[in-house]
Amino acid sequence: MNSIRVLFSNLSLGKQLLSTRNQLPIVSFERSYKYQKHDIPTPKPGGGKQYRRLVHYPEGKKYTVKPLDVTHLAGRDPVTGRVAAKGIGGGVKHKFHWVKYDRDCPNDVSTQEERVIDVMFDGHRSADVALVGTGDKLRYIIATENMRPGDIIKTSRTIPRNPVRASEGDAYPLGALPAGTKVHCIEQTPGFPYHKIRAAGTLGTILRKFDKYVVVQDTRKHELAFHETCMATVGRVSNVGHQDVKLGSHQKNRELGNRPRSGLWQRKGGRFGRKIKPQPPMRIVSGMPPKPKEVLILTMDPHPEPVPIYGNAF
Repeated sequence: MNSIRVLFSNLSLGKQLLSTRNQLPIVSFERSYKYQKHDIPTPKPGGGKQYRRLVHYPEGKKYTVKPLDVTHLAGRDPVTGRVAAKGIGGGVKHKFHWVKYDRDCPNDVSTQEERVIDVMFDGHRSADVALVGTGDKLRYIIATENMRPGDIIKTSRTIPRNPVRASEGDAYPLGALPAGTKVHCIEQTPGFPYHKIRAAGTLGTILRKFDKYVVVQDTRKHELAFHETCMATVGRVSNVGHQDVKLGSHQKNRELGNRPRSGLWQRKGGRFGRKIKPQPPMRIVSGMPPKPKEVLILTMDPHPEPVPIYGNAF
């Protein structure tokens, strides 16, 4: 090391640099990165947002029975393009059928009748969809187990004094149906398009009624209490054997839009024992969320006006 220093000092350029080493400006070189830094946050899945597909709805979101175009996102955020959900990609492209979950009828009609035109397969959901119409209006609904083209289904929002003997595919409020009726597509909140029990082969059973609520037991044996004015469709959801279908090959799973996964993690089944846990208690799901309680803040500040003291003062 010293010999290199002596050789460098004997050079004319080295002597000049050594003499002016205290006069040279300090230059800092930034490290060059292969990828540029960015402040775009990584999107997190959840909150009702999906990263599997993007449906192109018409302008103004006016309802139509025309199949809509779909863009596959492959688990990426449509705004930033970053991966948000892993294990998604590929898949067969299908047109999207806009299903109208809310079974409603005009206010001037007590009972509305519709004819089932066709029952078809939909690649974006596990259950089949049915095209129904009345007059010049058409819409898609979730098909029931035994629904066939040509059937007549009824829709009503009135709750009579005596329970209604409804047929499969009819839609009535829960308060109008007797106990033991099989239902699906139940409104979570009256008048809002949020429905429960709509997957293939699922159903709910009306157990009992109390006050203004109706208790429904779902497929997982959970008891849920809905308001009696919540609409529900009678019957079981179509495509009952959906859970029993075997893929048979890896390519079939790729056609469904799932990427290959590692075999290191395995779901624990019941072969080696399973913890038996009691069912959760009944939960009331209908109605708007309660208002937050007013918080009372206590301080040690003196009162602006003197407080009179009654009685003997010590």
